Amino acid sequence: MKFTITLAQEQDGRWIAEIESLPGVLTYGATKGEAVAKVEALALRVLADRIENQQASHESIEFAYS
Repeated sequence: MKFTITLAQEQDGRWIAEIESLPGVLTYGATKGEAVAKVEALALRVLADRIENQQASHESIEFAYS
């Protein structure tokens, strides 16, 4: 699985990171790096839950950035 992380900076300086293909996987961070780390961790939690509940397989996981 390969997931694209979309990044944007808010007017107040915060960064938003989102993985649109995983509904609800959106995070904020004070820096771009913090937002990316948080969204990757959240995505892995969502995927782990899906695997545990047999809603997804445990294929290799990749992140790309846009």
